[in-house]
Amino acid sequence: MSIPNSSTPLLARGSTFVTPSLLWKSGAILATIGMIAGAFGSHALKRRPGISPDGLSAWGTASHYAIFNGLALFVISMHPRFSTHKFAGPAIAGGGLVFSGSIMALVLWKLKFLGPITPMGGMAMIAGYIALAL
Repeated sequence: MSIPNSSTPLLARGSTFVTPSLLWKSGAILATIGMIAGAFGSHALKRRPGISPDGLSAWGTASHYAIFNGLALFVISMHPRFSTHKFAGPAIAGGGLVFSGSIMALVLWKLKFLGPITPMGGMAMIAGYIALAL
């Protein structure tokens, strides 16, 4: 039996559907969504009737979180131990999508039932980052 080191994966390769490629692509998608949403918020959203300054601020938060989580997934995809972690990457990707997406839907369409969904996305992101620390 060999002694684990910093390059030892937490889980054996092939034991999960999570691959570095999947995390990289998820990061690219989240970062792209965040950039497009940020541009939309800066240009088109502020001219839309019924969008308050608080709504614009929330939109900015959602787009920033999408970009930050996308960049984090890029980094995680390159890490020898965490690129195949069963929980962390999917939690960050899914949580980021739910968090940012629900805020954007709340701002655009005032879908109040999504209000309680937003913190669940945030908790998933947080749990993913905590999983990286464990």
